[in-house]
Amino acid sequence: MNNSLTTQERRTLETRSKSSFAMMIKIIILGLMNALAIWAVLVLFQDQQYGMLTALVVGSLVIDYIYISDRVYSWRFILPGTIFLALMVIYPIVFTIYVAFTNYGTGHLLSKAMAIEQYTSRYMLREDFPIYDVEVFKDESEDFAFLLTDSEGRQLVAVEGKAVLLENTSLQPVDADADGVYDRLGDYERQSTLSIFPYLNKLQKLSFEHEGLELKMRSPQEFGYYSRRYQYDPAWDVITDFETETDYYAQDGNFISKNQDVLDIGFKTTVGWRNFKNLFTDRRYLEPFVRVFIWTIMFALLSVAETFVLGLLLAVLLNDPKVKLRGLYRSILIIPYAMPAVITCLIWRGLFSTETGIINNILLLPLFGKAIPWFQDPFWAKVAVLIVNLWLGYPYMMLICTGALQSIPGELYEAAMVDGATGWRKFQTITFPLLLSQLTPLLISCFAYNFNNLNVIYLVTKGRPAIAGAITPTGATDILISYTYRMAFESGSGGDYGLAAAVSLIIFFIISGITMLNFKYLRAFEEVPQYD
Repeated sequence: MNNSLTTQERRTLETRSKSSFAMMIKIIILGLMNALAIWAVLVLFQDQQYGMLTALVVGSLVIDYIYISDRVYSWRFILPGTIFLALMVIYPIVFTIYVAFTNYGTGHLLSKAMAIEQYTSRYMLREDFPIYDVEVFKDESEDFAFLLTDSEGRQLVAVEGKAVLLENTSLQPVDADADGVYDRLGDYERQSTLSIFPYLNKLQKLSFEHEGLELKMRSPQEFGYYSRRYQYDPAWDVITDFETETDYYAQDGNFISKNQDVLDIGFKTTVGWRNFKNLFTDRRYLEPFVRVFIWTIMFALLSVAETFVLGLLLAVLLNDPKVKLRGLYRSILIIPYAMPAVITCLIWRGLFSTETGIINNILLLPLFGKAIPWFQDPFWAKVAVLIVNLWLGYPYMMLICTGALQSIPGELYEAAMVDGATGWRKFQTITFPLLLSQLTPLLISCFAYNFNNLNVIYLVTKGRPAIAGAITPTGATDILISYTYRMAFESGSGGDYGLAAAVSLIIFFIISGITMLNFKYLRAFEEVPQYD
């Protein structure tokens, strides 16, 4: 009995020890996470990102509570997945929806406050004030002082943000070797023009106040007077350009004058349904979008059709037991499916090259005496991407058709043979209907995949050749996904992320509709009947 109690007590002590160790590890990890969160909170507070700051504080408190309190023990296993779901899925979707209703893009990347700061920090040279010749001096701590001399011989000393008359400062120039050139300025040693070049970026940012104006380096040999070029009036929401004496009013993410002149830096702002309105009402956007949309549907349908027909044909041929070496043929035919699609697309791009490609130089020129402009002509460019997609897609169709064929009962064919059915009749009445009933969900999935098949389009043709007159970067072989990508990252005037996000939402709804159709066909949402 004593031994039994001793063992139980020992186990209890071991359990408590393990629990204490686990708690200590938990506290250390949570402490490190909270320390990182506090640092991030300070950074977000300085940047005035109050929304993200609130989310971070609330999230940190929730995590601490879940992993410390035993009342919500089960949430400890759900929380990691929930966090990754929110970061990797929910946040991108919400952010894309938000961007679709903004003018976010090149020229409109900054917030309004940041754009205003960019303008108000600009200076203009005051040509009505004198220009100073400069002599540069530097001390041991690499701080600089400048001796400035104007055309009338008046001299200023610029140091520590101030410029004062030479006679009013304790820093006096010293000509140690009496050669007429100052060697020192107080404790600062003279620097040659060549020696200051590594510091030029730093020196050009220095500013010295004098008589209400700013003295700044104009060149390594000259200083000039500068004043702020722009001033912002928050009451009227207007930026004034003192150089041109023009007022610019904030409007739709830009600062625009009464003469419709626009300042070069805009700001990000919400524009409502403007991006969608442009896509469906402005002909400059609508016509290229409609062409891309129609070709996207055609590309997806033709890709599914051609790969299914070829895959089914090969599967039927190789399903015949009379064919010898069927396993070898299947292994060879599946090679395109085993190779990385990126490498395959790049190889085919080289094969289709109009000038140096094997297809033109070895196959077409000797036979027909002319080459096909695969990447220059819209029709042949579309043919090229369909051929590449056929090469990439038929092995998958062959595999699923082979599996479906082997699941069809042989008794059906025997009964048909007794009735005198021919091979084509058996395929028409037995094989194809049964295959179609099994493969329709997969064909719908393949359609959805090819609807967003960026690899083939971008790697083979890059969406080209271009559609003449399109205001957006649009090519004859672009599908919606490549059209969106190029709009965001390849536009000649910069990326238009807002418009690209709007197209992304349209793609999302189309693919969602296809997915729901697939679920409906599979009856995935129907409840399984319960029997007593």
